[in-house]
Amino acid sequence: MKIAILPGDGIGPEIIEQALKVMNALDEKFETESAPVGGAGYAAHGHPLPEGTLKLAKEADAVLFGAVGDWKYDTLDRPLRPEQAILGLRKNLNLFANLRPAILYPELAGASSLKPEIVSGLDMLIVRELTGDIYFGQPRGVRAAPDGPFKGEREGFDTMRYAEPEIRRIAHVAFQAAQKRGKRLTSVDKANVLETFQFWKEIVTDVHKEYPDVELDHMYVDNAAMQLVRAPKKFDVIVTGNMFGDILSDAAAMLTGSIGMLPSASLDASNKGLYEPSHGSAPDIAGKGIANPLATILSMAMMLRYSLNRPEQADRVEAAVRKVLADGLRTADIHEEGTSRVGTVEMGDAVIRALAR
Repeated sequence: MKIAILPGDGIGPEIIEQALKVMNALDEKFETESAPVGGAGYAAHGHPLPEGTLKLAKEADAVLFGAVGDWKYDTLDRPLRPEQAILGLRKNLNLFANLRPAILYPELAGASSLKPEIVSGLDMLIVRELTGDIYFGQPRGVRAAPDGPFKGEREGFDTMRYAEPEIRRIAHVAFQAAQKRGKRLTSVDKANVLETFQFWKEIVTDVHKEYPDVELDHMYVDNAAMQLVRAPKKFDVIVTGNMFGDILSDAAAMLTGSIGMLPSASLDASNKGLYEPSHGSAPDIAGKGIANPLATILSMAMMLRYSLNRPEQADRVEAAVRKVLADGLRTADIHEEGTSRVGTVEMGDAVIRALAR
């Protein structure tokens, strides 16, 4: 099986290196090929998603992605900005289902932004629709306002839209995930204000008829944001649209102690996926050897489970990460008194040692 390796920018190459090191310690035979993406793609080929990189991603069985973004590219026109690479990959590979687990490891309860008694035992999954909504809806742009109180003035506009098949397919993914977990699904919308999400709620409710064993409830996104910090353990699986999912999954990240602990998978209808940490490229710490590679290592474990059909190996990697945390090793983002502070490479080495045990 072939894996496309897209390290990207900032800390991307450093954390990808550790994930590959752990993967190679599993004694599996995977073909890997690397290509530039993001700012590195622009520097090499004048575009954040070069044709060769996209071709490799399409041909591969899975994509392991680092991070994109660098301040030195902030003045580029939007279509050439590094961040456009990940949007282009999602669209061209039809990666419509984004899975973001938020798990609080017992050893990190003190690093969470919430009191341990509120957040200890947290284990939720956010299922985010990834290729629709306001991020991709047309028309969009800047124009002279055609109507309203500011007619004739410049305005920016985007279009929120979802087709019924888009909602149905992400609902199926979420219900099936809930069946394998606690059999509870919360659909997050803004049906009291937005026509798009009145429609969303209607379709999710209809799909629920096929999953009578799963308990379904609906929640407005503002209430969901409040409940995430008030009583996060009430959630099992959350399904929501692209924009709401983007916001809520980052909020959930801080419940786990650090966004440096959150992996993610973006899947197509056949479980081919792109796997990346939920954090960004962090150019301010790039090259310093202090980035947390655990989210990337855990993303690689998700790749083993969902796209490469190696669930036992995924279990091994996740168990090794838990062992490292139990041993008291911490990178700077999760370090606290009484634990041992280590760098990026040392953390990767520790996971490999834990694998061997």
